[in-house]
Amino acid sequence: MPFHTNRIFVRNLHLFTKNPSFRLPFPYIHACTDAVPGSCSSFSLFNPLMGRNLISSIFFLSKNTVFPPSYIDSVKGLKFTRNYCSEKKAVGGSGGWTEDIEYLDESGSVIYSGKGIRSIEPGLDDHVMVGGIKKPFLNVSAVAKIVEVVKRWKWGPELETQLERLQFVPNMIHVNQALKVINDTEASLSLFKWAKKQSWYVPNEDIYVLLFDGLNRSRDFDGIQSLFDEMVQDSSKIGISSFNAYNRVIQYMAKAERLEVSFFCFKKAQDSGCEINTETYNTLITLFLNKGLPYKAFEIYESMEAAQCSLDGSTYELMIPSLAKSGRLDAAFKLFQEMKGRDFRPNFSIFSSLVDSMGKAGRLDTSMRIYMEMQGFGLRPSAAMYVSLVESYTKAGKLDTALRLWDEMRKAGFRPNFALYTMVIESHAKSGKLDVAMTTFQDMEKAGFLPTPSTYSCLLEMHAGSGQVDSAMKLYNSMTNAGLRPGLSTYTALLTLLAKKKLVDVAAKVLLEMKSMGFSVDVSASDILMVYIKDGSVDMALRWLRFMGSSGIRTNNFIIRQLFESCMKSGLYESAKPLLETYVNSAAKVDLILYTSILAHLVRCQEEQNERHLMSILSTTRHKAHAFICGLFTGPEQRKQPVLTFVREFFQGIDYDLEEGAARYFVNVVLNYLVLMGQMNRARCIWKVAYENKLFPKAIVFDQHIAWSLDVRNLSVGAALIAVVHTLHRFRKRMLYYGVIPRRIKLVTGPTLKIVVAQMLSSVESPFEVSKVVLRAPGDIVMEWFRKPIVQQFLLNEIPSRADILMHKLNMLFPSSAPEIRSLSPPKPLMSAKAM
Repeated sequence: MPFHTNRIFVRNLHLFTKNPSFRLPFPYIHACTDAVPGSCSSFSLFNPLMGRNLISSIFFLSKNTVFPPSYIDSVKGLKFTRNYCSEKKAVGGSGGWTEDIEYLDESGSVIYSGKGIRSIEPGLDDHVMVGGIKKPFLNVSAVAKIVEVVKRWKWGPELETQLERLQFVPNMIHVNQALKVINDTEASLSLFKWAKKQSWYVPNEDIYVLLFDGLNRSRDFDGIQSLFDEMVQDSSKIGISSFNAYNRVIQYMAKAERLEVSFFCFKKAQDSGCEINTETYNTLITLFLNKGLPYKAFEIYESMEAAQCSLDGSTYELMIPSLAKSGRLDAAFKLFQEMKGRDFRPNFSIFSSLVDSMGKAGRLDTSMRIYMEMQGFGLRPSAAMYVSLVESYTKAGKLDTALRLWDEMRKAGFRPNFALYTMVIESHAKSGKLDVAMTTFQDMEKAGFLPTPSTYSCLLEMHAGSGQVDSAMKLYNSMTNAGLRPGLSTYTALLTLLAKKKLVDVAAKVLLEMKSMGFSVDVSASDILMVYIKDGSVDMALRWLRFMGSSGIRTNNFIIRQLFESCMKSGLYESAKPLLETYVNSAAKVDLILYTSILAHLVRCQEEQNERHLMSILSTTRHKAHAFICGLFTGPEQRKQPVLTFVREFFQGIDYDLEEGAARYFVNVVLNYLVLMGQMNRARCIWKVAYENKLFPKAIVFDQHIAWSLDVRNLSVGAALIAVVHTLHRFRKRMLYYGVIPRRIKLVTGPTLKIVVAQMLSSVESPFEVSKVVLRAPGDIVMEWFRKPIVQQFLLNEIPSRADILMHKLNMLFPSSAPEIRSLSPPKPLMSAKAM
């Protein structure tokens, strides 16, 4: 019976055998093309596991096919069961094929007769039967199937279930190839975790490398760290080689700036004996250098050397600049030499870092040698390198070389920056090379840079220091016209210059401008006043003080006192009195030294009019010593006590801890004054009380019977004369009343007072012989001299005549000041801005 085929339906597919009681080897075939083998008992018509197309071997019947009655009856009783190649006995039938299958064409003719294609049992069979021949699964087909399953299910228990139902036994090659195809990181990890649970799993470094690459692409660095821990455990258990995987992980973590993790992996790799490659070392070194940890990078580098890992060009390019910038110049230069020895060409970065670092470290010769060597390599210096060299040589004070490099830089077409201009100008100015500094300064202005106040100040101060008033004022005007505010040090230097040049009007103008800028000008004005005082220009000082008063600028009491003393020395007593009144009214205390100095001027005064001014000045001091002096010249009725008692009360009121030197100065001047005034008894009282209060403790020395001496070298003329008379009177009483006669008596006068004392004693036929600085005589001869009535009268009463000679000596030799005992410090110089 002929067969008519209108259209083909897959669900109408039938197979025919010679024995009508056959069991179909295939289940009922569905037309669902998305069916997955193993999930149901049907196969796709284009199943890749079969190795051939079933359509070419199976006859498809049409929907209207008519079968013989005998065939239909035989089919009704069939039981459809599945048999597997594993030859396990299936339920309801035998496990193997006993009959051949005939494949018919459309006319019913037999095309082929033989054993059919049979399915397999998942997880047990590694082949498929094509007739009587075992056909192994192709790796490509197995990998494709694994990839298909993983891409569909990706993760979870369902994925593992589907992988368990694979109709073949996978191996590590299949997993490795599948991981290369699967781009989904999560799916790859799921497949890897499933494979680790299988009995056929064997740790493989290539799989780890693939997984690390995938995790790195997805930036899952936590996953890399977790997988790394698993790999370390596998390596410790089984001992697989993980050279590439270790290096990959370290590189990925370092490039991701996971500093701690990358260093941990590095140490782990070292502990496990893994060989670290150059790229990994370079990556770690780069990471630590970028993180500002050069010493950690050097530790990695030392590990690299210890491992005898060969350095490549990139390692040199990383390490040399880093070593140089961190100050390890010897190590950097050593690597530089080694790099050239291995025929690596240093790049510009290496040269630049070495030139800069060597220069800043003061190793200028090495810096210049590397600079010249760089040019020998054909490399052109950059602007930054020129700046570094100029700065280094400038700071080292080698201005000639710095200026040569400066010119070379400009010839090369580079424009110096603002900071370099400033450094060159200020360094040359401070070195006294004002011509070069001003030329560079003008170039800076032409280049469009506005100099800073610091640059202006430096130039101005150096011109002021060298006394160039015109240049200093020109710079000052240029600075103010540019809208820049001069600093305190600038004003101070300029005002000092103007003060020294005695340009009072210009100094006053600048000071008022300084005040308008908001500066406190009291100190600066006082400093200028002090300049005039120290210079002895009292008229200028008084003029400047009047300007200060009219401008509401105050000064301090120290300067007022200095100006007062200058006026006294210059004889300007009328100008001195208002200064002293200002000093006293400002609650300043006139001390004993100041009063004594005024009294000394009175002693030396020759004109009656000046004496009146000085007496008025003495009363203006309001010092207790003035009341004491006035009391000395009054009678006992007004004092209401004897002179000696009056003198003792005054000296008891002196604080010798603070005013001992001032008291000695006062005694010397007062004794001079009293001698000139003819007040001998009062003078002897003052000397006696002064000696009692140990103001002159070493003046009189009794060396038992050997020698008695009087030392008047530190006394004024009047004090020396009074001391000689009073002391000889004491010696006379000892020798006459107590009978103690020393071998000799000495009067130590010194060269200044020797003549005065000798002339005084010669009037009464003195036995003392005059030597260089001493008047001496034997004790017994002096004893005879003391017995003369004229000597007794001389010692008890007063100094005899010849007052004209003595007064002349007093005027010539009287000390007008005693600087060694003054409590005031010398005038201070103008204060700088920093001191302020």
